[in-house]
Amino acid sequence: MLAAPGVGIRRVALPRLLGSLLLVTAAGVSGVGAAQSGAAADSRSTPTGTSPRPLGRTVPAPARVKPAGSPYSLTAKTAIRVESDSAEARRIGDYLAGLLRPSTGHPLPVTGRGADGIRLRLDPQDGGAGDEGYTLRSDPESVTLTARTPAGLFHGVQTLRQLLPARVEEKSRQKGPWQVAGGTIEDVPRYAYRSAMLDVSRHFFSVAEVKRYIDQLALYKLNTLHLHLSDDQGWRIAIDSWPRLATYGGRTEVGGGTGGHYTKDDYKEIVRYASSRYLEVVPEIDLPGHTNAALASYAELNCDGVAPPLYTGTDVGFSSLCVPKAVTYGFVDDVIRELAALTPGKYLHIGGDEAHSTSHDDYVTFMNKAQAVVGRYGKTVIGWHQLTGATPVAGAVAQYWGYDRTGAAEREQVAAAAAKGTKLVLSPADRSYLDMKYDKDTELGLSWAGYVSVRRSYDWDPAVYLDGAPAGSVLGVEAPLWSETLTNSDEIERMAFPRLPGVAELGWSPASTHDWDAYKVRLGAQGPRFSALGIDYYRAPEVPWAAE
Repeated sequence: MLAAPGVGIRRVALPRLLGSLLLVTAAGVSGVGAAQSGAAADSRSTPTGTSPRPLGRTVPAPARVKPAGSPYSLTAKTAIRVESDSAEARRIGDYLAGLLRPSTGHPLPVTGRGADGIRLRLDPQDGGAGDEGYTLRSDPESVTLTARTPAGLFHGVQTLRQLLPARVEEKSRQKGPWQVAGGTIEDVPRYAYRSAMLDVSRHFFSVAEVKRYIDQLALYKLNTLHLHLSDDQGWRIAIDSWPRLATYGGRTEVGGGTGGHYTKDDYKEIVRYASSRYLEVVPEIDLPGHTNAALASYAELNCDGVAPPLYTGTDVGFSSLCVPKAVTYGFVDDVIRELAALTPGKYLHIGGDEAHSTSHDDYVTFMNKAQAVVGRYGKTVIGWHQLTGATPVAGAVAQYWGYDRTGAAEREQVAAAAAKGTKLVLSPADRSYLDMKYDKDTELGLSWAGYVSVRRSYDWDPAVYLDGAPAGSVLGVEAPLWSETLTNSDEIERMAFPRLPGVAELGWSPASTHDWDAYKVRLGAQGPRFSALGIDYYRAPEVPWAAE
């Protein structure tokens, strides 16, 4: 994608801005009083002045919240009851127990049916929940999560986590109480596609670092991880039929580091782990531009037969596969075939952006042929929105990354394709790009799309963002994170948090909940949770952060 020239900037930690700001209840969500005096108490001493978190103070905002009655108290007697024979439901119960045991100190056995405890129910007849929705009911006897699918049950678990005190995320025993406010949440996502992208090409990130990011995405109910696996600066996935792509093209990165690549087993492990968190991996091989790592690895992919040197800068638009050569399409077929075989998900992303060194006619020829290859191997094609300048195949998805000020002709081209049936994923660069600086003083990131504050990243509506595009054409949203200046998990998190949860909310929550003044309070309440999870987030001054 577009980038300003320059080399990677190493992170300098900013001072923590701690305060004891008073939180107010989010608009439209009723508060819940302190626990009834007769409720079961935690076995350890309790901090004074505590009460359950209001039922709707989560991110993303639930679709419907009905506070009612006294809270549920999680105690040493609590069991997690899996009321289904589903192996996936049992696995979700074990996952929940693994989250809660270290901080509560409670045994939390995972057992079968019962009237009390934390109850996980699958109801295949619950049509209102859809593929990912759930219902949470809390009263003094139990917390019951009901969903039609395991994915919905898993998303309900993420809500339950956020209804408990932030210290529940700690890995050592903490003081209670562990209470869930009384009432009911009925929740379904607004959009089916809720994604974050991680650029592992400009800088390479290990399997462990990718898994850490997956866990963070899951907490906010994202269901897609888009991996940008190739670019000018590095090729990051092993391809057996073209081995030098990874072994040579993957040996460097921005600024001249050692780079790296994923073996096929590495990639399978990322896919498996993402699946365990109900995220689908969408791999991207960016074509026909952003291909210097491939061109450097195999001279025959160049029109003149001469391999360029490996590249460690951040300029864009200078590379292109040789469109007229037959070998180019053998290369594309091999790469997509091998990657499709590794990827159980529906989509495969073929890039298509910033092909400034490819003529328009060659671009159209190439993208049309590449789309056919994706279809041949059973995948649905996604491309950056420049794909709409070619001929999107039936079912194709265009990912819009323009800005508010993008020219009318370009926006109209995308909207026209959407009107003809092309689905859209919206990731406007001056709204949802997590690598844009927050402001002029931000030490990491770039600013070619402008500064993107926390409010700006949240305060837009995907349904009406692109004039002329039917609201029904919007498949969902994505928060891309490009890595020209990012080299490790700390730096990823500094730029992703706190903006990522806002984009996640745009994808999940109904439009009726969209209100900055209410959202910033709910986001501020996430601060202690970020800290408990070890996320050194940016303390945006526009957010009333809760005391740590």
